[in-house]
Amino acid sequence: MAGAGGALVEALMAQSPSSSSKPVFTHDLPAVNLAGWAVTAVEVSYGPGAGSPSHRHPGITIAYVLEGEIRSKVGDGPETTYTVGQMFIETPGQVHGVSRNASSTKPAKLLALLLAEKGKQLTTPA
Repeated sequence: MAGAGGALVEALMAQSPSSSSKPVFTHDLPAVNLAGWAVTAVEVSYGPGAGSPSHRHPGITIAYVLEGEIRSKVGDGPETTYTVGQMFIETPGQVHGVSRNASSTKPAKLLALLLAEKGKQLTTPA
């Protein structure tokens, strides 16, 4: 997997001279075999003050905040507020105990990339 990830980063970085790119997120990944896995991109929208119940995912989830501010607590980590352009990760089976809009007056939205074994339910209650 490291080879594929490295190749993707190199391809993204080798853009035309008129464009620029910079890493916005780096995190070690668990040792997993991705044979038989798929990626699903999900746009999650939270109205003011809205959130999701505590849950977990069977694979790796990478989230990118598109709009507003998202409060999140994953595993034993601290509850954190993420703003537009920031990212967080969930590793297989980790409890996502808090996932909500940090604002009671403005909407929030994130893009979640869920990598999991094909056929697995992507979200289950914690």
